[in-house]
Amino acid sequence: MQTDTLIIGGGLAGLALADALHKVGRDFQLIEARDRLGGRILSENTAGAAFDLGPAWFWPGQPRMAALIKRFGLQWFEQYSTGDLMYEDQNGVQRGQGFASMEGSYRLAGGFGALVAALAQSLPGDRVMRSTPISGLTLHDDKIAVEIERETISANRVVLAVPPRIAANMSFEPALPPSAITAMQNVATWMAGQAKAIAVYDNPFWREAGLSGDAMSRVGPMVEIHDASPKSGDKFALFGFIGTPPSNRRDEERLRQHISAQLVRLLGPKAGSPLDLFVKDWAFDPRTSTQADLAPLTVHPHYGLPPAMTDLWEGRVIFGGTEVAPEFGGYLEGALEAAEIAIRRLSINSETTL
Repeated sequence: MQTDTLIIGGGLAGLALADALHKVGRDFQLIEARDRLGGRILSENTAGAAFDLGPAWFWPGQPRMAALIKRFGLQWFEQYSTGDLMYEDQNGVQRGQGFASMEGSYRLAGGFGALVAALAQSLPGDRVMRSTPISGLTLHDDKIAVEIERETISANRVVLAVPPRIAANMSFEPALPPSAITAMQNVATWMAGQAKAIAVYDNPFWREAGLSGDAMSRVGPMVEIHDASPKSGDKFALFGFIGTPPSNRRDEERLRQHISAQLVRLLGPKAGSPLDLFVKDWAFDPRTSTQADLAPLTVHPHYGLPPAMTDLWEGRVIFGGTEVAPEFGGYLEGALEAAEIAIRRLSINSETTL
């Protein structure tokens, strides 16, 4: 199989890049190791409702996300934040402390999985391959060869739309400069050390009690909780960031018990009987996280493309994931920003301008 541009990674950045190339008639192939598209976007569907276990929000001042959502006719809505916040520390639970930290943010009807599905449907089916892991890239006679299960893909350029730490675990022949590998390993993967939980209910009992669904805790296991209910329908939900270290999260059944107990402490006995309790631990997802990511980030890193990661193999290897976006790195907006930058780099390194 031959292609002009091979995109490795079917998250939002890879899909947006594929969409841009397709719109201008450029040849591409996208491969994704998972059996699904979306990367860190993961929407669980139950009882006709969707709940985001990956990114859950976008914000005003993120024009690429707004434009893409408008293009596909999807609906966004504001994060629910009406009512009191609950606060928990070693002294117990208090009501009315603090403020709703996600107030003013936006969520997507149908979850961000709806955006992934819309992008995927805009692409020719034969240009997108799922369940297609690779182990390495080989440069030979100005072409990059990538071995997949039963054949070899030959490409003029490759865009790595994956976290740089994941890319650093691939083999490159000839080897990349040590400075490039070190730079890749030093780019922290956003969200990789996180675990998230969503409890689904058939009524919003917290709203009925005058609560926003927001809670902050210094006891855990969840350190931050928000209302995760869909825009409409008869299912409602609470979403929690799990703050205990990954080393303490390996026993998922025990973790679920602690999550349920904490929900009861904060929001009352009705919180202890969800219809569903979803837990996604990204720290143990090998397509997202590496050993270096097992220490969760406490601040948002300063992202962008390190100089050592530019012009690799004379510009034939290009990075295109959210971590290399200079302005919105780590966010969904950053994935789209990174795709835009990759497009420009592809144009610079070819005779055709997009």
